[in-house]
Amino acid sequence: MSIAFLLREATSGRIASKSRQGNSVAVDSKGVNSAGRPTKKTEEDGRRDRDADWGKKTYRGQREDGTLWEKVVKWFGYKIHLLVDTTYEMPIGYGVTRASESDTKHLLPLVEGVKEKHPEIHKDMDTAAADKGYDSEENCRRLYDEHGIKPVIDIRRMWRNKETKLLDPGCSDNIVYDEEGTIYCLCPATGEQRRMAYGGFEKDRMVFKYVCPVKAYGLTCSGGPECVHAMKSERVSLEIDRRIFTPVSRSSYAWEREYKKRTAVERVNSRLDVSFGFEKHFIRGRNKMEIRVGLALCVMLSMAVGRIKEQRKELMRSLVKSPVPLGKAA
Repeated sequence: MSIAFLLREATSGRIASKSRQGNSVAVDSKGVNSAGRPTKKTEEDGRRDRDADWGKKTYRGQREDGTLWEKVVKWFGYKIHLLVDTTYEMPIGYGVTRASESDTKHLLPLVEGVKEKHPEIHKDMDTAAADKGYDSEENCRRLYDEHGIKPVIDIRRMWRNKETKLLDPGCSDNIVYDEEGTIYCLCPATGEQRRMAYGGFEKDRMVFKYVCPVKAYGLTCSGGPECVHAMKSERVSLEIDRRIFTPVSRSSYAWEREYKKRTAVERVNSRLDVSFGFEKHFIRGRNKMEIRVGLALCVMLSMAVGRIKEQRKELMRSLVKSPVPLGKAA
């Protein structure tokens, strides 16, 4: 019995809402220590792990006083790459690699694996949320063009602070954009920069619609007589930069809403640590790690199916709470 089959059972009509259109998934990786020791020896001695290697993750943030902080986490072992249904917080695909493997190149194989083995699950995927570790032009382009899945992937900051570029660099225009895909117009008279109003995505033309802020918000603009875009709408093609411009505009509320769903995969990772013992284990070798992860995910999904059949869907993610005895259920 496959993991995807169990997920299909767990997300069947017994618990689904009247409409599950717009199903979202999330992708993330999780570092897992090996119980073995690093080695340069070629012979097997039962204590050292010849498959694992060193991984590193860097976390950055800003304190309340404005100062920046940085934390570097290193481990010897593996990475578990998970594809998770965000509605029910259940896994639908996984892979295990060495700890040093880049996250970026493992997003598409996870999606392609589901498409190949379980197309009925793949066709329901609408958005895919991931952190900036998965940010690349190829991932954003192929997710939408080949799979019809809208990428909701945080962007790596590669431009200078507050840098903007002309929407059409071949002409002297006054429409610019920043690295987060926000569109601005510059007043020809004063040079004031104003954010244009988002007007939606036109799927058939692969463009966004942005509206003049004077028309959208009722503002006044002294440069109106000189502006060729005054009181008009501007179309922005995704092809300008497929990494920055995605079918869900980064400047829209929808993007923020979909990106928040990424926390679902973090909760699945937490269950693997706490409930399935990956925080402290005795596993050495990639083959054993893959088997152990697969078994854990199968148990996770099997428990969900069992809870649903007991009509206790609210406990589908619980491994510790006992179901109500049938005699007391009434």
